[in-house]
Amino acid sequence: MPDIIVTEFMDESALDALRAEYEVVYDPTLVDRTDALIDLLPQARALIVRNRTQVRGAVLAAGAHLTVVGRLGVGLDNIDVEACRARGITVCPATGANDLAVAEYVICGVLMLLRGAYHATAEVAAGAWPRTRLMGREASGSTLGLVGFGAIARDTARRATALGMRVVAYDPFLADDHPAFAQFGVTPLTLDALLATSDAVSLHVPLTDSTRGLIGPEALARMKRDAVLINAARGSVVDEAALADALTAGRLGGAMLDVFDREPLAGGGPLVGVPNLILTPHIAGVTVESNVRVSAVIAADVARELKARNP
Repeated sequence: MPDIIVTEFMDESALDALRAEYEVVYDPTLVDRTDALIDLLPQARALIVRNRTQVRGAVLAAGAHLTVVGRLGVGLDNIDVEACRARGITVCPATGANDLAVAEYVICGVLMLLRGAYHATAEVAAGAWPRTRLMGREASGSTLGLVGFGAIARDTARRATALGMRVVAYDPFLADDHPAFAQFGVTPLTLDALLATSDAVSLHVPLTDSTRGLIGPEALARMKRDAVLINAARGSVVDEAALADALTAGRLGGAMLDVFDREPLAGGGPLVGVPNLILTPHIAGVTVESNVRVSAVIAADVARELKARNP
């Protein structure tokens, strides 16, 4: 029986480091085969997942000998953290290991959406020449609003400032005189003020009761008609139907979503055929380089926890 089960993709060098000391089952198909995962779990001491494996309910109950759950990423909404804590199971996120990847994704999205020229490939290839219609905007001199001002948002702010953008941020857990704002040259604002003044808005908040549906019809109505929205945080922070309506009606300039209420998308639904919308499959934090970093961090954390529990 395995010591460690890995249910989603992980860097091979990190897996090899674990295999040198432990019996490892690495099967990325387990994320979609819950019954098979439950069958493997009873003797396992560690479980390593990304964001799709739901570590709760029957899955968590099956892991009678689990001592650690490694999360190949930072969000923990797919893990019942309270239930793990009650059972003495350590939960290890890969804090900081993919910050750079997400920050670069956000900046890329801002540049693409403000410029607005990247949806015309088929037209241009067919002989059209819509130069006037595709005259976009420069990032320099525009305002980027960051909803949440943690580590990834701060990395994003640094890069936006280098492009000549003004950066503002809203974070209910930071006082306006928190030194991080001054350190990164960022102006703290209320959420309403940020939405009303930003040319681009990027979300950097966890999914909680207070952030679920945070960007809904009312919030979207407060934004500039030509503003753009980036969500690489958690899908349920944005009301997808309301966003689709705003884009279709021309009440918003564009949006880029990397996360969704349901992942993968079921097909059909409100996001199909929406103008000025870019969709990616929860890939903002995943690059070749960040996968190596994240995997190495979690492999080391899991091994350390296993050794601490059973020297």
